[in-house]
Amino acid sequence: MSGKTKDMTQGHPTKLIFFFALPLILGNIFQQLYTVVDAIVVGQGIGVSALAAVGATDWLHFMLSWTIMGLTQGFSVLISQYFGAKDQEKLQKTIHMSIVLGGCFGLFFTFVGLLMAKPVLLLLRTPNDILADSLTYLSILFGGLLVVSAYNVFSSILRALGDGRTPLIAMMIAGCMNIVLDLLFVLGFHWGIGGAALATIIAQAFSALYCFHSICRLQLLSFHKLDWKLDWGIIKELCRLGIPIALQMVIVAVGGMVLQFVLNQFGTEFIAGFTATNKLYGLLECSGISFGFAMNTYVGQNLGARKFDRIRVGMRSVVKLSVFFCLCIGVAMVSFGKPLLSLFVSSDAGNRAQVVEIAYQYLCIMSCTLIFLYFLHAYRSAIQGLGNGTKPMISGAVETVMRVSVALILPNLIGEYGVFFCETAAWFGAAVYLILAYRVELRNAMNAWSQSAPITEQVVG
Repeated sequence: MSGKTKDMTQGHPTKLIFFFALPLILGNIFQQLYTVVDAIVVGQGIGVSALAAVGATDWLHFMLSWTIMGLTQGFSVLISQYFGAKDQEKLQKTIHMSIVLGGCFGLFFTFVGLLMAKPVLLLLRTPNDILADSLTYLSILFGGLLVVSAYNVFSSILRALGDGRTPLIAMMIAGCMNIVLDLLFVLGFHWGIGGAALATIIAQAFSALYCFHSICRLQLLSFHKLDWKLDWGIIKELCRLGIPIALQMVIVAVGGMVLQFVLNQFGTEFIAGFTATNKLYGLLECSGISFGFAMNTYVGQNLGARKFDRIRVGMRSVVKLSVFFCLCIGVAMVSFGKPLLSLFVSSDAGNRAQVVEIAYQYLCIMSCTLIFLYFLHAYRSAIQGLGNGTKPMISGAVETVMRVSVALILPNLIGEYGVFFCETAAWFGAAVYLILAYRVELRNAMNAWSQSAPITEQVVG
């Protein structure tokens, strides 16, 4: 193998999860720079309407890009299980089939995205003054979905093998590249909102190539014809694990588009303020996502090694880490949120104060309830690591029901600010369901392996 892989079936669970998640957190921060820098450059260099145009595409773009991420996260479950079980032959074949499936799904979603972009924007009642810009931005991003798929496949393979460092390096370099290209394309070449989207795709392409190069160095990937022969048994298993997670993302995104439908009736200024906070949302969430990825790998490897006591200890560890990070992030956002949000709105905009105030109120609500989102990621990923994709998909349905219900009811009772509580309600409902489902799933997994030889290693915790 390589020194870059990480066996998470041995060692202190808290330290393993934290130090595995740490480079992922840093990598996710740099990945979020894609959208944050896009929004800042667009808002400062083009104007409030352009910022609203970017925000109007968020949920539709989320649906396809995060569907791809969900698929590849499912693929990584099987890879991590074979890695934990030390089954080299199946591990290598699974990696090859994951790349093949990733390419096929990437092409499929590119076609679907380009076909549906305009009709869906119209269906969501996107305001006429931002419709053309929204369509331009979305079309370029959808044209690059194969690149998004490649990066997610390669990075998920590396994470499943315990290598969080390589995706971090890729994101750091790509994040810097995106900043430079944003400034060049938007402010230098004056390519407008399309330039910001193009900068994102180019930066993502670099990160995909960097991760692919690292996989090749692990000698787990070969270019012999036989190695790429389709193994329908493994493909079926990858789809069984990946498709429910992908459907979960679709369900969540549909609920988000209902929210966008409601939001669009409040006008460009409100959409711009909502968008500014949503661009920080990724930074708020990145630690939770990283802990989720860590638990996916940790649980998958320990399930393969049949070390259930370690899974329990790991879950307690990630809960403690989540509480600590949420407290720190919440205090920082409430204290320094307004200056951060001001970066998204040009100082020349006459409605700057109103946009920033709308954004700050939303940010405070999200920051104070962030722990629900972190629990959602931790327990959802643990269930996925146990090999169950159905319950996470159901959690997506719970999330959607909560989000849609609040979006359709609360604004009618307390006005437009009611939409600020949609995310909190969605996180809370899904988190409660997942905590209960995790306990059931772990018990089921232990019963399924009850005929096997017990693992006697002492768990540190």
